[in-house]
Amino acid sequence: MNDFAIVTDSSCDLPAELAEELELTVLPLSFEIGGKEYLNYLDGRAMPPHDYYELLRKGEPARTAAVNVDAFIGAIEPLLKAGKDVLVPAFSSGLSNTCNAARMACEEMSAKYPERKVICVDTLCASLGQGMLIYYAVQKKREGKSIEEVRDWLEQNKLHLCHLFTVDDLMHLKRGGRIAPTVAFIGSMLNFKPIMHVDDTGKLAMISKVRGRRASLDALVDQMEKIAVSPQTQTVFISHGDAPEDAEYVASEVKRRLGVKDVIVNDVGPVLGTHAGPGTMALFFFGSHR
Repeated sequence: MNDFAIVTDSSCDLPAELAEELELTVLPLSFEIGGKEYLNYLDGRAMPPHDYYELLRKGEPARTAAVNVDAFIGAIEPLLKAGKDVLVPAFSSGLSNTCNAARMACEEMSAKYPERKVICVDTLCASLGQGMLIYYAVQKKREGKSIEEVRDWLEQNKLHLCHLFTVDDLMHLKRGGRIAPTVAFIGSMLNFKPIMHVDDTGKLAMISKVRGRRASLDALVDQMEKIAVSPQTQTVFISHGDAPEDAEYVASEVKRRLGVKDVIVNDVGPVLGTHAGPGTMALFFFGSHR
């Protein structure tokens, strides 16, 4: 059985030290703010997340860009030349062109290196949902599963990776075209906070709305309580848009209410943070359904 490497993209939002420990190759998406372009490295070397969110709070316009085909080829080909097969779990095709670029690169490399296996998986996940899925995939790899077995596990489990999130400012979702301007305006006036998720097509969808920030954080845990499967046996992931105190509150609640023992918390990186905004709070776990 050939050894294989895992290549992904920075929308996974994993802590840099964890990505290194998992032996991942992580390609950065990019973002532009203040007229300058930066790469979204997991370690925040181009711009720390807190600094980025401060610029967003000041109203600086920003935009983002996917990883392109050449970048994926540049990461994959050396691994193939070294005799490794390559698995590429990519950012949801419902939210970015990154997955399409990954798929094209894999197809090109498969044709060029027919003796190697080069497999792309559309995770239909985002942020630490993508990161959590990959984290568990690496555990399967370390158990001795083949590249095909890990691919199959990803395909069988990705629609059980639940993404629950809320945002503090609806205007960022409006600017990204995720909600209508009138909904954002009325919701902001009435202090409504949306409870959203990533659906089975890998796109954002509204579940409900509540009034007030604390109520929105509690609603995430309420929903997890309804659909989580054996939460006390899971490592649960939480990501946030420069709101560490709120992330710690959600972490304490899932431990208290659901018996969760292990929680990994990290920032929502600048690329996803551009569209969700400061104060974003996201909770990821395995459930009966999304």
